Amino acid sequence: MANSGSKVGFWVAIGIMAFLLLGSFLTNVGLTAALFAGSPSSGGDYPVDEAPTYEEIWSYGYGETKVVRINLSGIIMRGQRERLFGYEPDMVESILGQIRAATLDEHVKAILLEVDSPGGAVTPSDEIYAALERFKSEDEERLVMVFIRDLGASGAYYAAMAGDFIMAEPTAIVGSVGVIMQVLNMKGLGDKIGLSSVTIASGENKDMLNPFKEVNPAHVAMLQELVDGMQERFASIVENARGFDNRDLLDGRIFSSAQALELNFIDGVGYWQDAVEKLEYLLDVEDLYIVRYSEQLSFFDMLMASKLPAVPDFNAMQSPRFMYIWKP
Repeated sequence: MANSGSKVGFWVAIGIMAFLLLGSFLTNVGLTAALFAGSPSSGGDYPVDEAPTYEEIWSYGYGETKVVRINLSGIIMRGQRERLFGYEPDMVESILGQIRAATLDEHVKAILLEVDSPGGAVTPSDEIYAALERFKSEDEERLVMVFIRDLGASGAYYAAMAGDFIMAEPTAIVGSVGVIMQVLNMKGLGDKIGLSSVTIASGENKDMLNPFKEVNPAHVAMLQELVDGMQERFASIVENARGFDNRDLLDGRIFSSAQALELNFIDGVGYWQDAVEKLEYLLDVEDLYIVRYSEQLSFFDMLMASKLPAVPDFNAMQSPRFMYIWKP
């Protein structure tokens, strides 16, 4: 009898395993179908890039005056960072899309830009600044409140110049108005280990900053002229926005919140709640209705956006860039 019972248990176990395997197979079939089905919103009802739509999540407040929270966090850089499977979203395009959506929504009276960034590439920083300025130009009563959490430097500070009021947390770092371009020169190392560069170029300036050649002073002068031009634009925007009489402090230095307030780089020091209360005062309302945007992702997008390991980012191997960035 014991032997018979063990046989029955064996076949029951086999049956359960078969059932689980069948369920797993059907699940995988369903997931695969969902992956390749794509998003139902990818049709041609409207131009999704011109008029982006997001799910609105009620974040804070019970008022009627609508405000959108937008997060500017990390290095401001275009492009999708590669992961082991898939890519991280383009952070610049995401921010611009959210600003565009807020601009098109006539009920939005303010953007609360929450900043924690060392800056980044020149052009994306300028694009975010310009988008915020356009948001305000659509309605003269609109405002941009900038709240700096930990770091608002260089390109992030550039974007903040569209703010009608800039508040920073007591421990934040602010400033670094300047442009930087860096590249490794490995001429000495190459000579020691017998490594050289073979470059076939169309002109003497085409392989400018070749890391295996001596630095050419003429090339440095050309690039310095470009850097100076970009600095001129940055400094003039800060000068106009903050009402500075001169540019003595616009030399790349950084400031504590207390220093920045004293020197008029920001308008206030406080926490997020203080920024909200100040925004209520500026809009002359008692309460706000604050929302944040959430992108409606397809199953494939959610899978690719999962927290998978990132592929190492070898900055030294990237092409030289002009940057509005604080790199201590």
